[in-house]
Parts: sequence; C-alpha cells; structure tokens
Amino acid sequence: MATYTINFDNNTDSPGNFCIFQRDPNSPNHGVFVLAWLVQFANSHSKLPISWNTDVYFFWAKTGILAPGVIFNAGEALPTSMTENNAVTLTKEGGNYKFAGQKNWHQQGMLSVTADNITAINQASVGIGMSGAGTFAVQAQPNMTFLFSPGAEYWVTFGDFQQGQVMDPTEFINPVKVDFPYGIFTMDVTLNMDNTWTISQGQD
Repeated sequence: MATYTINFDNNTDSPGNFCIFQRDPNSPNHGVFVLAWLVQFANSHSKLPISWNTDVYFFWAKTGILAPGVIFNAGEALPTSMTENNAVTLTKEGGNYKFAGQKNWHQQGMLSVTADNITAINQASVGIGMSGAGTFAVQAQPNMTFLFSPGAEYWVTFGDFQQGQVMDPTEFINPVKVDFPYGIFTMDVTLNMDNTWTISQGQD
C-alpha cells in the first residue's frame, strides 16, 4: 500500500493538536460517528509530518454508550480488505468481545460487521479504520449488521483532541479538506496566524 504524508506547519502563537479525520458522504449507516483518526501535538511555530497507509481494519471497543467525547480504545484490530475477508461477526467469549467468522462477502467495496445475539445493548461499538487506527464507529446492537464504505475524504482540524475520540463535526473550528491529486502522496498544510489554512503540494 502507498504511504501518504501531510506536512503540518503551525504558524500560530498557540500550541495544540493537529487532527486528521475522515468523512464518508456515502455512508450506508445511520448513527456512524467520526473518530479523531491521527492526532499529533504541535508547539506554536513548529512543523511536523503525519504519515499513514491505506490498509483497512475492523475494530471493536468497549465504549458504553457511544457519544461525542468518548474515547474509542480498540480491543481488537483485524486486518481486512475491500475484496476479501470483508465481513466479520462480533461475538462474546469468556465475558469479552472478539471478532469471529471472518469471510468473503459478495459486495466488494464494502465492509460488513454483524453483531450476534449475545452482544449487549449499549456496551460495545464496532467500526473500521485505516493504517491501524479507527476512523468510523457505530454503537453495536444485537442481531444487527453494519456496513461501512472506506475510501472517504481526508479532513484536518486543530484543537484539543485525543486519538480515537468520538468527534462532533458541528463543533469543528474551521476544518479543511485535503485532496491528494492522482500520483501525489505528500501535501503541505499550514495553519496561518488568522486560523485560516494554506494547502499546497509537497515533495514526495
């Protein structure tokens, strides 16, 4: 898988966390939450890179009720792909959750998670992620199947975030979408003194 990089430049007087998150405008699920995907602290007037690959994973976590501010601390990361092993079941064994029965699903380009009948109500959440970290999560409920469609948009914001935090998009301060042109794997993103963004193509 290709490796992508955003070179961040905090050109403000305020320290904080650069946060990359994803959005999926074509999500088939209702109630899907966006997670703070990749987060790194930056002092004022400092630069840092954040890199990732596009390997995809299934995740589950014991979250209790999933809501903004909750941290999705994954209990398992199960590699998957868009064409093979793209369906799995969440079950319980010995009092703890686990994934079981990973298999090929007929609908390529989608990822499927089914919570079985012993999944407790409002105890766990399931989701998907990329490069080993969660991107989207939904509250797991017994006897329900949840579909996810990776290949989402990359967005960045700046503030007080933790990796895995359930985010409320209505509270984002000036988020910006970062597009990678075809064949380009590095972008430069600067947070300006007035909290606007400057985005340009980087050097691969």
